[in-house]
Amino acid sequence: MKRLSKKQMIIFAIGQFGWSLLSGIISAWLVTIYLPTEEDIAKGAIQYITPGLVIGGFLTVLGLITALSRIFDAVTDPLIASLSDRSKNKRGRRIPFMQYAAIPLAVVTVLLFWAPVDKTDGANIAWLSVFIILFYLFMTMYCTPYNALISEFGKTQDDRMFISTAISLTFFAGTMIAYTPFVFAGMLQSETISFNLSYRICFIVLAAIAAVAMLIPTFLLKEKEFVDTAPSKSDMFKSLAATFKNKDFRVFAGSDIMYWIGLTLFQTGLPFFVKVSMGLAPSMVMVFMGAMTVLSAAMYPFVNGFVKKYGKKKLTIAGFLGLAIAYLITSMISILTFIPGIVYGVIICIVAAFPMALLGIIPQSIVADVAEADGIETGENREGMFFAARTFAMKWGQAIAMLVFTSLSIVGNAQKVGNEIVPSKLGLTIVAFAAVLFCVLGAVILALYNEKKVMKTIAKTPDEAGKAEAE
Repeated sequence: MKRLSKKQMIIFAIGQFGWSLLSGIISAWLVTIYLPTEEDIAKGAIQYITPGLVIGGFLTVLGLITALSRIFDAVTDPLIASLSDRSKNKRGRRIPFMQYAAIPLAVVTVLLFWAPVDKTDGANIAWLSVFIILFYLFMTMYCTPYNALISEFGKTQDDRMFISTAISLTFFAGTMIAYTPFVFAGMLQSETISFNLSYRICFIVLAAIAAVAMLIPTFLLKEKEFVDTAPSKSDMFKSLAATFKNKDFRVFAGSDIMYWIGLTLFQTGLPFFVKVSMGLAPSMVMVFMGAMTVLSAAMYPFVNGFVKKYGKKKLTIAGFLGLAIAYLITSMISILTFIPGIVYGVIICIVAAFPMALLGIIPQSIVADVAEADGIETGENREGMFFAARTFAMKWGQAIAMLVFTSLSIVGNAQKVGNEIVPSKLGLTIVAFAAVLFCVLGAVILALYNEKKVMKTIAKTPDEAGKAEAE
């Protein structure tokens, strides 16, 4: 079978830009739009759902809805993975799913922010509940097959690392672009364009760009030319059980959940760290995200070399600990107040850049390694299920992070008015400390991963053996 050229790998990575842009919109804006601060309300933001810790005294409505939507994910992730692994479509096992999901995912993302009643109302809760479930359904339909192709398109370690590097760049690019409404929404607001409408216009434009990006690899890459894999014969439950029977994957999945909790806490909290803790203009969120992305991208060329020298496990652990240091610095913003907010922002960008590069590239490659090694040992091609489990780890981590953020960020808030929820400096400090803890836990869990065993198994494959002889 053919190997993807570098150009084709870049085309493949464009799909990641699309879905990460939509995912970034949810991470960056769900809390901002549905739990607006007093400042935003003064500008015209609408309180669509009941704010405050109204569920059992420790959960917000938004936190509960988000958590329940991830329970739905627990069913759809393995279901879509199984359907993809077993697919006999003449165009391949993955591409058709991606094509069918791209446009609905973009449309649902916009509708998620289009609550029907312009006031606090139960209908808005129902609307949010339905569309967040649809969002994760279509996200799964695109991401699970897409991620499975990393292993199938990456026929050698070098190919996997190049693909992982490319999709990491497009992931951060998509996430960064998701923050652009901080700049453009304010420019659009006028007597005829309200606060919420300005953001909806931005979301429509971004969703359209994302849809095109997600469709590009589905039309330009012919899966059957690069992948000759027999459909899996196992049903969903057998395939899922076999996937989690793999000890090394269980270890990786546990550490990955910790990573996504820490990352999402930071992404969700970034606008509030900038506005509340640092006391800077909201537009600085885009500046800091851009700076971190550029610095991280500048370090990408060094990652492949370090992987060959130190291995993926050690570098991923180093990434966890580096990110923990960045979050620890973030927690100091409201404690060491004599340091200007802008200085904290610069330091955090510099410290977080290399860990983000490591954790953006290597984990996807580790999943591909484990999936290939498992296929060699069992004779069953279940790449889709492995990446579905990784996608589920991402979503589960994000769900926990939303619960943690919405519950902890208002601790010690002395400026609450009624049930109004406004993240406090103390709450944001606690959130940052929580992110540190999750990152350290991720490093501890990953220390149990048996990298030597996995790589030894992969070395038996014809592609890797041929490459080793050539070297």
